[in-house]
Amino acid sequence: MPATRTARDRARVELTREIKEEARRQLGDAGGGGLSLRAVARELGMVSSALYRYFPSRDHLLTALIIDAYDAIGAAAEAADDHLASPRQRWLDIWAATRAWARAHPHEYALIYGSPIPGYQAPQDTVMPAARVAMALVHVIRSAAVSPPPGPPLPAELRGQATTLLAALGDDLTPELIARLLIAWTQLFGMISFELNGQYVGSVDPADSFFAYTTQQMADFVGL
Repeated sequence: MPATRTARDRARVELTREIKEEARRQLGDAGGGGLSLRAVARELGMVSSALYRYFPSRDHLLTALIIDAYDAIGAAAEAADDHLASPRQRWLDIWAATRAWARAHPHEYALIYGSPIPGYQAPQDTVMPAARVAMALVHVIRSAAVSPPPGPPLPAELRGQATTLLAALGDDLTPELIARLLIAWTQLFGMISFELNGQYVGSVDPADSFFAYTTQQMADFVGL
């Protein structure tokens, strides 16, 4: 009996993988908003009622794909972080690996960093996976005795927001450094999004040199 359950569990894991693979393929054609459980079931030769036993709704399937994508880009960033390298080199490597993953998986990147999907509300389950790239950068900052160059004072509202983040990250950082990390984080994904959406055509296309230069500038900005 246990062997039968194990075989059944293995079959469920395999079919779940196939469902998500087909859904990812369809992201390239229809985007997240056009994802359809019926279309996925049809391509897999399943009746839609059978697929609903794996994913009760389109939103459940979207959430699974979103978590997978966040985990994948986060894993790429973490894998690039050589803790024996200098903090600055670790920063550069994380940025390069994040961009490389996005360029290799543009449709999955668009799912997590593109336009919001109408009618879809991401659940709390996505929060921790979404933070993995940012936390990789935080770990680099924590490993270095950073000294950011002087800048304008933080507005009261931003200082309050940064202080709230500090409560979750720990008190070994400062509101000023948190604000700079937020700027760098949005710069990283802003550049990637511009590149993948063709916004650099006619200016800095290909964007390799621009991306590398900005990565260095942001390392200076956070004090590495």
